[in-house]
Formats: sequence, structure tokens, C-alpha cells
Amino acid sequence: MADANIRSDFGGEENMCVTPRKKNTKNREVITGSDFRRMVMGAYSEFLLEYESINSLDKTLRPNHGSRPGTDILRTMGAAVAPITDARDDTIGGLARRVATAAIFGARGSSGVVLSQLLRGIAKGLLGKITATSSEFGKAFQYGILYAQRVLPEEAERPIVMAARAVAKGAYQAVRENLPILEILDAAVEAGRRFGIDNGDGGSLDVGGKIMLEFLSGCQNGLKGNFVSPTLNFTAGSRGGAEGLPDPRNDEVHPYCLTFRVKGTNAEANEVETLFENMASSVMVLRQRSGLSVHLHTSHPGEVLDRSIGLGSLTDVSIANMAEPHTMEAAHEPLMDVALLAVAHDEGHADVLQKCGANLIVVGGENDSPSVGTLINAAHSDLASSYVMIADGARLSLVLSQVKRILGDRVEIVKVNSSAEEEIAIKNFDKRLSALVNAERMRLRLTDK
Repeated sequence: MADANIRSDFGGEENMCVTPRKKNTKNREVITGSDFRRMVMGAYSEFLLEYESINSLDKTLRPNHGSRPGTDILRTMGAAVAPITDARDDTIGGLARRVATAAIFGARGSSGVVLSQLLRGIAKGLLGKITATSSEFGKAFQYGILYAQRVLPEEAERPIVMAARAVAKGAYQAVRENLPILEILDAAVEAGRRFGIDNGDGGSLDVGGKIMLEFLSGCQNGLKGNFVSPTLNFTAGSRGGAEGLPDPRNDEVHPYCLTFRVKGTNAEANEVETLFENMASSVMVLRQRSGLSVHLHTSHPGEVLDRSIGLGSLTDVSIANMAEPHTMEAAHEPLMDVALLAVAHDEGHADVLQKCGANLIVVGGENDSPSVGTLINAAHSDLASSYVMIADGARLSLVLSQVKRILGDRVEIVKVNSSAEEEIAIKNFDKRLSALVNAERMRLRLTDK
């Protein structure tokens, strides 16, 4: 990675409020996959302690907003760390990629989407590395900040953007000097505090800034081995003393879309679906003349294929990472050309939207905001070739934008500001029109209401 790429966004040494020092060429610290695992587990541990205080801060600053960013960030981080608790791959690049994929797919709320992009940038910087030097990891961290900034809409600078730049600039000089990773993190945290996103006594002036500092502090504690929060068991769920905390098993994601055919098999479709129901979600198996056609979503495609070998001859195997931008191709002939997917606040609201004409409903209330993966999974249901997704823009703005970024032209997004607007838009959906034309038509009706 060229330093110029970082400097163009964060400024060179002439913009730093520090005195340049001679680069430390003696630091030969090596950061392993195990170190990275401890860092992200430490961040998750920190959010376990602080997620309610983040919710409370947001409620104080935005009493009428109705979001729970602390819960969203905790559940996003829970999804991120789940695949590495027992991962066989112990390279830093491999673990970082697994964390990023799960975080992007499991992201909830705007804060979760921003965090997922931070982890995505770190993974890009560590791609293909067995281990990393302090300088390599520091540069990867700065790329993570870049990705987190870029996911935010182009508008007047938000405090989270300004905070991100302050943190990145603080780390920049430490990276240039080739300092140990703990000192790089110290510099980043200190820069954040000087900027004013933390007043030094545990308070915070901005929710996004507090989230960032808790993430950095958690990484520090994890690297040191200082886990101070309750431990959640990702196999058994919450242990004693953790009552009321979200169960991390509920946030496990299945980001890999696996399709294949089984030739020369006597197995029944329902038997094969049962075989995979504990390893995958959205399992669909159809009997065809030459055998079976299988389409499922899983976190372990290799294990699914290994279990499938005894069914017959496997052909046309395809694996797609649904957390990355891709072309959504139906595994089976879709029932409709275009379908309307709506997000409801609760079951009662879902009934209303269904009567208005929605084809698919995703239920996600204040305490259970739908994840990016939930919406993408719905679009992979083979119901339609393309989709119009409609939801509360104030609550799910970045989540919907993330879905659009990943699925591209196969999905169009309509953001509304109330349940009443959602009902108006749905009533103007016409299944005879394309997703693009429908979305434009629905937005026009909202401006004319």
C-alpha cells in the first residue's frame, strides 16, 4: 500500500500537530492471526460493557429518534466475531476477511454499517498476509477509517467523519515511525480525546465518537489479554450473569450462497433439505430430471459440499460471497419479474402492509433492527428477478444503501419517513412495471401526496 493513498485523505506530515521524529527501524513486531482474534474479541467484549450507555447517550442527544445504536453495534460485532471463534484458518489476512464478511452481512443500523466498513477496510489492507508488521497493520487500520467515511452520504460533515479523521491523523505519525501496534492504538485514542469526542472522564460528546473510542479501547484490551466484560459462549448462548444480553447465536450469518446439482441420486428433496437445515439457511432443493438442484446460504460451504459427496455426482458448483457486490442470479426460475419487499415495525404493521400489496415482509422493530443480510437473503429467495425495497429511511438509511451497493441493479430502494408514507408508496406499486420504473413512480407519488 502506497503512503500517498493515505496521505491524500489524511494529510502529510506538514498538517500534523506533532513534531516528526526519526522512523523507528528497530521495531520488528509481528502481529499474528491469534493477535487479531484477541483484538476483535476484545472490541466485542468492550461493547458488551458499553452498549447500554451508548443507547442512553443517543436517547439524550436525539430523544425522538427511536434508534438503539448501542444494541445495533453490539449485534453487528457479535456477527463479526462468530465465524472466528473456531476458524481453522489462523492467518491474519484470512481471519480479517472472515470478520469483515460477517460484519457486512450482519450489520444493523447506521452505526453497524459504518463499523462493518471499518472492518472491511482493515481486511483489504491485510489481504493475503500470514502475519503483519506494526506498520502494515497501522496502514490497514487507516484504510479502515477511509472505508468507514466513504459509506456516509455526501453532506455536511458529521461528527463521526470529523472524529474519524482526527483518529486517523493521530495514528498516521505513529505508523510512519514504525511504533508497536499498542502505541499506534494509544496515539489514535489520544487524538480522539484531544479532538473532543471524549472529555477524558468517560463522557462523550458524540455517539459515533464514543463507538469509535470503545472499539479502539477494546482492541487494546484484547491485544493485552484484558477481557473485563461478561463472556458469552457462542455455542451455548448467554452464561450465568449475562441475563438480558443479546444471544450471539441469533446473529450468526450465512453469507455464502452455494448452488450445485446432484446427479444420479435416489435421495428425496425433503430429505436433503433436512440434512442441511442445521448448517445453512434458506435451503431450497428441487427434483429435476437429472437429479437434484440445491440452493442454500451457509457460513461453511466446504462442510456442506463434504456432506453432499455421498448423495451422488456433484456438478455445477458455484459459491458466491453475498456480502460483496455481485450479480444476483436466481438458482431456479423466479415466480415473478419484480416483487415488492417492505420492512414492518411489528406483526400488526406487517398485516397492514401485506393488505396494501407487499409481496414480502421483513419484520424489524426498535429492538430488532433488520440486518443487511436479512434483506439480502430475502432478495435471494427466487421469488422474483428484481425487487423494490421500501422501509423507514430515517432508521434504515445506511442499511438500505448497503443492500443497494451489494445487489446493484437487481434492487431499487424507496425510503419513506413514516408508516403512512410506506402505505402510500406500496399502493402505487405495479407488478407489470420494472423495479426502476416502480421506484421512480412511488417516489413521485410521495412528493405529490
